[in-house]
Amino acid sequence: MTLSLTLLGLLWIAYFCLHSLLASLWLKSRVAARHDWLMPAYRLIFNTLATLLLIPPVAYMFWLQGAPLWQFEGVWHWLRLAIMLVAVAGFLWSMRYYDGREFMGLKQLSEGQRDIKDQESLHISPMHRYVRHPWYSLGLLLIWTQDMDAARLVSALLITGYLIFGSRLEERKLKVYHGERYDHYCARVPGLIPVPWRHLTKEEADTLVADR
Repeated sequence: MTLSLTLLGLLWIAYFCLHSLLASLWLKSRVAARHDWLMPAYRLIFNTLATLLLIPPVAYMFWLQGAPLWQFEGVWHWLRLAIMLVAVAGFLWSMRYYDGREFMGLKQLSEGQRDIKDQESLHISPMHRYVRHPWYSLGLLLIWTQDMDAARLVSALLITGYLIFGSRLEERKLKVYHGERYDHYCARVPGLIPVPWRHLTKEEADTLVADR
């Protein structure tokens, strides 16, 4: 079992490395320099590969399903279901504040965009006023409200680590895109876990977005 869990961990780590590489400005710059014609489709290709490459570690995790390490029972079962519903509702609600076509890469493809930077301007949704990465925060809620066996626990720990590390990598790009405004935003709003006294009011968020 130890060997199987090690292999599972290596599959996740390989996925994280490939995901970070594909999302990096370094690789996008190399592709733009050598194969400029691919850039309008880059985001769409990235999303497709990120989804397909996720299949091996997820499938292997379920294949290794074993005896539970812990299960939510009684009132805890209903509490975790409530948290999961809130997280899913949060995902669905937050999508209204994103440009879905740009997120998927369809806008870049249809408009022939070749810039390595994301075209979407800085925006701060209601959730972004409390955490810088609300989707990651909601994802963590979903991950840690599951019954756990050894394979799921290994996966949960590695995914949590990558979300923390990956959020830092993402912010490096956002600082390139948005400069001091994003530095100021980071100083005011926590990354993944809300802190009651660290948030932006709607007026402060609107002022920060409008500031050039």
